[in-house]
Amino acid sequence: MKKTVRMHIASCGMNCSLCLAFQREKNTCPGCRGPDKDKPKYCAQCILKNCIDLKRAKASFCYACEKPPCKRLKQLDKRYRTKYGMSMVENLKTIDELGLEAFIDAQTKKWTCKGCGALLCVHRGVCQNCGKRNPRFPGVLKG
Repeated sequence: MKKTVRMHIASCGMNCSLCLAFQREKNTCPGCRGPDKDKPKYCAQCILKNCIDLKRAKASFCYACEKPPCKRLKQLDKRYRTKYGMSMVENLKTIDELGLEAFIDAQTKKWTCKGCGALLCVHRGVCQNCGKRNPRFPGVLKG
């Protein structure tokens, strides 16, 4: 089982450890802070990952930007809140207020399967390890 580490938290507040592309067995994505050559094209070209304002500010997270949240972060946040039960803006707020280590601890507790102890995938309605329902998933399960 992979666990969340500092490198797995993207500048937008996404916990890459919970991403389907990161958790899958084949063609595993290394996370937003990993090498681009091993990422899906849409991740490598992400506007937030490659944000000039963030680079100019020499900041690690979007909350440090001059005008957060930007339009793209708002769009991503809305999609993830609606479809997956995760808020990038709330994640960033937690990182800013409590620090990265406390955020990682809280994420691990929040997103660990109660059935088997594996990390849940934010993009799936059931645990990929044991099949137990993901209580955080707001979408309708297909099946």
